[in-house]
Amino acid sequence: MAGGAIESGRSVASRVSAILMAFRSGGTHSLTELAGLAGLPISTTHRLVGELVSRRVLERTDGGGYRVGLPLRMIGGISPLAPPPLLERALDVITDVAAVTGTAVRVGVLDSRRLAVAVTHPGRTPADGFTEDRTPPHASALGRVLLAFSPDEVLDEVVAARAAAGSLPISPERLRRLLATVRLTRVAVHRDVNAGWCEVAAPVFGSGGSLVAALEATLLPDVGASLEQVRGALLVAAGSLSRQLATTPPREEPELDTDSDTEAG
Repeated sequence: MAGGAIESGRSVASRVSAILMAFRSGGTHSLTELAGLAGLPISTTHRLVGELVSRRVLERTDGGGYRVGLPLRMIGGISPLAPPPLLERALDVITDVAAVTGTAVRVGVLDSRRLAVAVTHPGRTPADGFTEDRTPPHASALGRVLLAFSPDEVLDEVVAARAAAGSLPISPERLRRLLATVRLTRVAVHRDVNAGWCEVAAPVFGSGGSLVAALEATLLPDVGASLEQVRGALLVAAGSLSRQLATTPPREEPELDTDSDTEAG
């Protein structure tokens, strides 16, 4: 069947929906696989997928495939690093820390090689959900905590990507030593002496002691609390959230009903 016949009568929305539905079970697909699953010519699939990637609805993998992008994962709640109870419980925790310390407080996860964070400030309504932080993971206390407790291959990917981009201000060896210290102390501190701010971060663990997220507080020059006070409050908060997540069973996700379609035939 010719490509024009395959596309005949289909709106742009229908074609885009068909591409997105190819990811309903997750995973990664090549361009050829997407074209076949969506019933579209490769040229049309290439054009539409390119636009979806530019809008971050989909993202390109290092292997040349495609997967669901961060914003769509956050909307669907399918980020493997952000189990359903995390956000709702973390927002309560960071709101309390912000009120006690007078600092801006964030909770974050490492998604692929990028940070996704939710932030709150003293006296303000907390963020509704995770958003992408374009700061490289190695350049913040929160990111360093996440890297420190991630598998070695994750750190290798981040270091290689930043080095290739020429945006790794410290040597890979020094970064690895710094992260080893973070693992021992379970605290990361990142300062900017010229600007006068200081970030403090601590890890959050879930069931089985696996890393789930990190909490971070930022001290500005006009904050009354000391570094020790903020670090103490953050460690208590991270420990409390870790206990909550470790004892909360994951929510059961509704399964896709595929039997009815096959039986109907």
